[in-house]
Amino acid sequence: MMKPLTAANKLGIYLPAAPESFQNTPLSRADLEALRTDPPEWLTELRRTGPFPRDVTARKLGVSNSGLSRAQVSDALTADEITALLADPPEWLVRERENYAEVLKENERIAAKEAERRAATNRPAKNRT
Repeated sequence: MMKPLTAANKLGIYLPAAPESFQNTPLSRADLEALRTDPPEWLTELRRTGPFPRDVTARKLGVSNSGLSRAQVSDALTADEITALLADPPEWLVRERENYAEVLKENERIAAKEAERRAATNRPAKNRT
């Protein structure tokens, strides 16, 4: 059995927005799988309109969780609120999106360099005569 918070995380939903019965009832893995394969209306609606948990909000805005913290966004946002922010982004959102893009680019550069290093170490030595 898993706690409702764990189940909410696995479903990608914001627990306080879920029905009371979900918030107070531990779920088995079979229950969780049933929710995934045949979601009830409340789950479908919650996934579509929110409010969304922090990690989902960050992904939808194209920023990191830390970026939301720096901007002091502590409330769960709905789809409409996210759309409004993206339509007319405040200065903090523009800045955090740029920072996040730079971090992703740097992570890609590091991963490519690491892959190149691994490939170089795995190459057989050339015969030198």
